[in-house]
Amino acid sequence: MGYNYLIYKAIHVIFVVSYFAGLFYIVRLMIYHTDTQSMEEPKKSILAEQYKYMKDRLWNIITVPAFSIMMIMGGNMLYKNPALLNAGWMQFKLGVIVLLIIYHFWCWKTIREQKKDIHKYTSVRLRMMNELATIILFAVVFAVIQKAGFVQHWPWAIISFIFVGVIIMVIVKIINRNNKN
Repeated sequence: MGYNYLIYKAIHVIFVVSYFAGLFYIVRLMIYHTDTQSMEEPKKSILAEQYKYMKDRLWNIITVPAFSIMMIMGGNMLYKNPALLNAGWMQFKLGVIVLLIIYHFWCWKTIREQKKDIHKYTSVRLRMMNELATIILFAVVFAVIQKAGFVQHWPWAIISFIFVGVIIMVIVKIINRNNKN
């Protein structure tokens, strides 16, 4: 691996961080926008317009560019080192990346719906969806850091990620229920 490969890797990691920051915040904005639906006018309209504006700016200026650079640098590293495609941890990571891409397009679709004042999801459901990005991030980081060890124990890793996801979602439900009281 040459020096350029390490530069691509560093850029990839920087934009992974930027992308996930955008993903985490975009869904929070969806939650806040959904919460405006139960507010009285004019507060409802004012906040709804502000959240639409914030989501557009975040998505178009930070999240999508970070996603694009992250994917380009990741693809570039695979091109420079195609042997990675034979590694079990990389195959797992790429499978999880497919889930991330699906999640990305779900976010995009939901942003577009909310821009048209279509709110299909409750704020609790959106909070749970927000945790999917966390689980995806956990899975990728563990696969990349553990590499061969991850491949040997992947069934337990998947069970652990599901378990962590369930715990996170239960905590979200409990906190949300306590906030309503």
